[in-house]
Amino acid sequence: MLEPYFVAKLIHILAAVVVTGTGVGIAFFMFMANRSNNPQAIYITTQLVVLGDWLFTTPAVIVQVASGLYLMHILGYSFSSDWFYAVAGLFTLIGLCWLPVLKIQYRLRVLAAESAKRNQISGEFKSLMRVWTLLGLPAFAAILVIFWLMVFKPLPVV
Repeated sequence: MLEPYFVAKLIHILAAVVVTGTGVGIAFFMFMANRSNNPQAIYITTQLVVLGDWLFTTPAVIVQVASGLYLMHILGYSFSSDWFYAVAGLFTLIGLCWLPVLKIQYRLRVLAAESAKRNQISGEFKSLMRVWTLLGLPAFAAILVIFWLMVFKPLPVV
């Protein structure tokens, strides 16, 4: 019989893998498409990035939060512990970076469509890509710190 803790832990780990993997994959393909300066490649990539975020990242983030809270409950971790505050703070930082990125992605998709029609990438697209990239760096760093906190538990959890 499967114990609820192990099922929740597996789900939590899989959601973390999806969030991290999708984030790295999206960043890689957007970055490489942008570097190609190929308007058609950029257009197709921006379409797929928006779709990928809705199909994979968003549901995985929701599952990550729900399974994390459930695991804390099962394990008796305190919602007022230093560990929880650190994880919640980093998760909030990631969200504060990710939400503008989502909005930027929609604008990038529109600009990429226009660029594909003109066969020339606009300055606005390049500028927004820089902002998109800069927002991704602290978000990814925060994900790595959360992994460290989850594995090593360097702060009190109760």
